[in-house]
Amino acid sequence: MPQRLALFFAVQCAAFFGAGDVRADRPNVIVVMTDDQGYGDFSCHGNPVLKTPHLDRLHGESIRLTDFHVAPMCTPTRGQLMTGVDCLRNGAMNVSSGRTMLRLKFPTAGDLFTQAGYRTGQFGKWHLGDTYPYRPQDRGFQETVFFPSSHVGSAPDFFSNDYFDDVYSHNGVREKYEGYCTDVFFREAMQWMKRSAEAGAPFFCYLATNAPHGPWYARAEDRQPYADQKEMVAGFFGMLANIDDNMGRLETFLTESGLKQNTLLVFLTDNGGGAGLSVFNAGMRGGKVQLYEGGHRVPCFIRWPDGALRPPGDLASLCEVQDLLPTLLDLCDVSTTTKFDGLSLASQLRGSDTPLPDRTLVIQYSRMDIPAPRFGDACVLHGPWRLVSDRELYDLRSDPRQSRNVLSQHPDVVDRLRTAYRKWWDGIEPGLNQREALIIGSEAENPVLLSPADWEDSFLDQGKQVREGLRRNGGWNVEAAQAGEYRFTLRRWPAEAPGPITAGKPEEKNTAGVFPAGVALPVASARIVVGDQSDEKKVAAEDEAVEFTLTLPAGRTQLRTMLLDAAGQEIAGAYYVNVHRR
Repeated sequence: MPQRLALFFAVQCAAFFGAGDVRADRPNVIVVMTDDQGYGDFSCHGNPVLKTPHLDRLHGESIRLTDFHVAPMCTPTRGQLMTGVDCLRNGAMNVSSGRTMLRLKFPTAGDLFTQAGYRTGQFGKWHLGDTYPYRPQDRGFQETVFFPSSHVGSAPDFFSNDYFDDVYSHNGVREKYEGYCTDVFFREAMQWMKRSAEAGAPFFCYLATNAPHGPWYARAEDRQPYADQKEMVAGFFGMLANIDDNMGRLETFLTESGLKQNTLLVFLTDNGGGAGLSVFNAGMRGGKVQLYEGGHRVPCFIRWPDGALRPPGDLASLCEVQDLLPTLLDLCDVSTTTKFDGLSLASQLRGSDTPLPDRTLVIQYSRMDIPAPRFGDACVLHGPWRLVSDRELYDLRSDPRQSRNVLSQHPDVVDRLRTAYRKWWDGIEPGLNQREALIIGSEAENPVLLSPADWEDSFLDQGKQVREGLRRNGGWNVEAAQAGEYRFTLRRWPAEAPGPITAGKPEEKNTAGVFPAGVALPVASARIVVGDQSDEKKVAAEDEAVEFTLTLPAGRTQLRTMLLDAAGQEIAGAYYVNVHRR
């Protein structure tokens, strides 16, 4: 068995066959994370248009981390939340490009809470790997309802999903769910929490909405109060209004079920703002994907009524999303030998006057257009100082909007931050480009569907891009779990939306908008290359798929496909490849 899979199985065995020493007084834990909701997208933070009464109430009942930082993009934040480890160390550093998979050697919150005897559930967005052994059910979560990749409507998602009555993966099986996406994820999570409570077990629930990530499809009744805004903003705010309503439903459920008092509830967002920035950004500069404060400073509300925590209010310590997992384990009295990059905030949450150690934080991730992380492409934080991209220095005490670069005026501060960054970089740089591989031929998932969202160093993760016939390609890093005969089925369109490889598709109206027309591609042949093996076949006008059969040894290799025109020129890769060990 390859060493990395042996490590993975060791973690899983520890999780599922560990001590399980659960105590009745341990709290339930709920972590709610929304997608692309910025610090300013709350009425309690001063938004002049958006109304979020239920989140405002939670804000008032919570300890608020007011200097709390995440990555400026979703996958890195999610991996850091799940492991307590920096994204460039845990491997989940980009939203695509073969860099979303969370390295198997790092146990997740699902693993650690399961080992402690908790029931664990994940609902909504995962984005840390779509196939075995990276799916949430492979990483310690016992109940899962999720969609693949970055958003509902991504390239590997069920092709007709449009936020309404969609198909999601339930414990590895695609199922259709009635209702609007956010309503579904909250409903399924609350039903599971109810079953867990009735069984007498504490639970850890990770509820991560796809909303308000684009496309901005909102229910008509949620969108209507913001109809006077720009179309994009109206949809975005409508999605946030629906999230707020669901937070109200969650509150009612916790109160009526008697679970509220001993439930530790954490609410945060995954990165800085997006569509709402034109309305309000809480006085910050920047938004999603940017290294300025508005890209990575987000809200974090923590409430546990029976937890003997300090009274509700602001906690201004500099902290990061990597701190949450060690904090939750500490508060729940779950012991572990796992090493984290983050620190436990439990003492501060309990009211200790002892400050956190003086710390310098680094925010760095892998960007879509430049997949490999580069030295210096980071924000270094210490106290009020922000060193951005090694070229700009800001003092937030006098310049919260980061409008005055004072790099030349404070050489001592710059030198101190650069020294801290170099030490951090030296610790993570050796493993930066050690890619995880997609496992094919495993009993746990056979066949397995590969999508362009996992092409190495190539960005194509949207269903819209597939419809547009984006002329792009990349290879998949794969690992054959067993030697044997493998059948590779190459498609231009996914199996649930069949069509000839050469043909386009008409524009399609969906519940809240329109799917663009699918572009025809002049494909004459298809080629596959797996390691040192290759094959090519002609494509007829009516062919919906092309099949190749190859005999593979066990182990790691790279898979690449090509759709070619009549002159033998590459058009693009096959967007979908189904791999079946026979």
